[in-house]
Amino acid sequence: MRCSYQLPLVGILLFLLIPSQLCKICEVSKEDLHLNLLLNTMINSKYTSETQPANVLLSLRLVGIHDQTQTQRLVQQVKNNVERKDSNLSSGQLAVIILALGACHSPDEIFTYDKHLLSHLENKFQEELENMKAHDGNPLTNFYQLGLDVLALCLFNGSYSATEVAEFFNHYKKNYYFGGQFSVDTGAMAVLALTCVNRSLTNEQIKADKNLKKIDELISFLVEKILSEKKENGLIGNTFSTGVAMQALFVSSNYYNESEWDCQQTLDMILQEISQGVFNNPTAAAQILPPLMGRTYLDVEDCPYVSGLDTFNISNHVPESERSNSSSLIMVYYSVVINETYSINVTVPNGSVFLDVMKAAQKKNETTFGFTMEQSSWGPYITSVQGLYANNNKRTFWELLSDGKALSQGVGSYVVHEEENLEIRWSTY
Repeated sequence: MRCSYQLPLVGILLFLLIPSQLCKICEVSKEDLHLNLLLNTMINSKYTSETQPANVLLSLRLVGIHDQTQTQRLVQQVKNNVERKDSNLSSGQLAVIILALGACHSPDEIFTYDKHLLSHLENKFQEELENMKAHDGNPLTNFYQLGLDVLALCLFNGSYSATEVAEFFNHYKKNYYFGGQFSVDTGAMAVLALTCVNRSLTNEQIKADKNLKKIDELISFLVEKILSEKKENGLIGNTFSTGVAMQALFVSSNYYNESEWDCQQTLDMILQEISQGVFNNPTAAAQILPPLMGRTYLDVEDCPYVSGLDTFNISNHVPESERSNSSSLIMVYYSVVINETYSINVTVPNGSVFLDVMKAAQKKNETTFGFTMEQSSWGPYITSVQGLYANNNKRTFWELLSDGKALSQGVGSYVVHEEENLEIRWSTY
């Protein structure tokens, strides 16, 4: 959305001093019933990873939904997770925690972890860059997490080199692709981070800085790629990348024309997906809530008070998955593909997810179908099959497919169907 303004001189000066997005942003009202579904998932879910409560806390603070009891509970959970897992947190996980604890806290609330956590993140970010230098541009984690790192360091005045950011984010563009496909959420997170760095350099009046041009060109490139991934139904990339893509497009409207993105169509499609129970993971719900209410991660210091949780119709029940209660069984075809294909037919209850199929196959033949997994904020993900582990430095991973098409949902979320051809494939990106 390209915005045009006809302002008097004083208005222009005020406009230049305001770093936040001034374009009209499509959003829902706080009375929209879809918000109740998201909030119920965010508040009442059983968190299965260290960063899920941090994602929920960040989301609630950004949109101005405040409840002292819930906030204190979430803050304490986040701090407990930091104390328990501090050295084992990845750079991106630590960045999310910093964003959550630092965003929109009240004046009487002391952000006691800022110095320690920021210093820790600075070190982890440098480790990511050193790994890229040593391993052909491959970070320890991935570029999505590097985007989060830069965003947190930029927003909370951490130490980083704008020159390194401009160089690494420009030079290693292969990291914006996954399995040959442009990764919308990775590119969108980079746009948010680079926009923050760009504003910081501009506010410091380093207008001649050569990094500004590099960053500006990269934002333009990424926005173009994000827009190229629009679907006919309004989604950008897939359902779960659309939220962060909306945020990126909100803050980069001067890089594209209004006719290039129908924000309302995207919003309507997301609301339809919410109604169908697609956002039943607390991280997914937390990530989509801010853009629905016209907010982005760059708004951490501009926090409204919209309402308390008591104004929403939130149940006290843990959200249940969309699995069928039917006791009937279904048969599916499952294959592991490495250098050759290993196939098996398994029977699972109707409403089972991909992970249930893998467990059923493993019970029949652990040597051929044995696997390991870890929990993430988006649910479980597969780390190895047949003892073969995914490796970031070698850009290898285990890809989930159905009838030959890559899945956008995770192994713990995708519900399988009768006689479906499921596959987990050793792949590179």
